[in-house]
Amino acid sequence: MSKQNESAMNRLNRIKPGTNILFNVIFIILGLSCVVPILYIFMISISSEASIRDYGYQFIPKEFSNAAYMFLWNERKTILHALWISIEVTAIGTVIGVALTTLMGYVLSRPGYKLKGFYTIVVFIPMIFSGGMIASYVVNSQMLKLSDTIWALVLPLCVSSFNVTISRTFFRQTIPDSIVESAKIDGASQLTIFTRIVLPISKPVLATIGLFLAFGYWNDWFQSSLYIRDDNLWSLQALLNNMQKNIEYLTKNPTIGLTLQDYKKAMPSEGVRMAIAFVVAVPIACIYPFFQKYFISGLTVGAVKG
Repeated sequence: MSKQNESAMNRLNRIKPGTNILFNVIFIILGLSCVVPILYIFMISISSEASIRDYGYQFIPKEFSNAAYMFLWNERKTILHALWISIEVTAIGTVIGVALTTLMGYVLSRPGYKLKGFYTIVVFIPMIFSGGMIASYVVNSQMLKLSDTIWALVLPLCVSSFNVTISRTFFRQTIPDSIVESAKIDGASQLTIFTRIVLPISKPVLATIGLFLAFGYWNDWFQSSLYIRDDNLWSLQALLNNMQKNIEYLTKNPTIGLTLQDYKKAMPSEGVRMAIAFVVAVPIACIYPFFQKYFISGLTVGAVKG
């Protein structure tokens, strides 16, 4: 490219100062719109019940109180057990989901695979049509016998058509066919090619799919409500959702020396609800910055390159 053409391209790609300022303002507003609600929830969670009752929700409480977090601390044994279930489900589900999704995406990305068109349609159909909740429940609970097992929280969310499509697009546009063909000539099997050649250069899509799955597993409470009746298998989100919506659950482990009515009065209901939301949101939000670079790279798969 000549210097004249390069200079013309630089002028076209240059952002004007006013436009740059506008973009910065927009991004600041979007950033605040994500951070401020979390801070607002936290401030409400440390407000006293009297302050909430008399003045409503306020960003700066009239009266501070740690009663909500003390209440959760008193229930720490149950909460920590549910937290471990959530961590276990998230870790196992993310690993299995990433493995299955990337394997399916890699197979569908290979131009020499004869059934590629058929299976692409099979993967694409669930993005538009669904068998429905009743059909899923019958398959998972009656046919696969997953009820009251940890696999009821893992397997139904393992693979999604959207994630498979992202993986297929990434592998098709990023992995040159020449590399795969060279490995075949050297006698490498498809599994060897995938594990030793493809995966090491696929960190963006692995991080993207992993984050999607981790967010889904961490925030899920619906699977527990469908398939879990054993209290020992409740995830953190399911437990906190029940604590928030159903006071009767708390009566199963009443505080020693308090009657049921005293126990209800002792619970800071509004503050606890906000503390629950804060406790659930913060851990998974802290993970995102470590994967942000790969996550953004994965989301831009298919973008026009200059």
